[in-house]
Amino acid sequence: MAKKDTFRVVTRGKDGSLLIRDYPTCDPLLQSHLQIGVDDCSTDLALRGLPVFRGLIGPMPEGKHIVRYETPEVFEALTKEWMNAKPRKRRRRTSAQIAADNAAAAAAEMASV
Repeated sequence: MAKKDTFRVVTRGKDGSLLIRDYPTCDPLLQSHLQIGVDDCSTDLALRGLPVFRGLIGPMPEGKHIVRYETPEVFEALTKEWMNAKPRKRRRRTSAQIAADNAAAAAAEMASV
């Protein structure tokens, strides 16, 4: 189990951009936010026992060594972006295309003999 050693807080700036601040420990967060509990149900076992803060969503994993907290506005916006992202469409060949490719390969093989 990897140790989480960076605490990241993501907020929204006045101009709408994302502001990301990284801390080496959770001490600065404990000074600036009210701790209302500890995470006791995360599927990422490295997050269990980490603080839960009023006004922040988290903790959530971000990579192997980063614990992420987000403001509710950022969490909502990023979740909507993630939900609305269109998956890349896979191109599937039809059976007619496969047969034509096989016939062309066979013809090329016969011509080389």
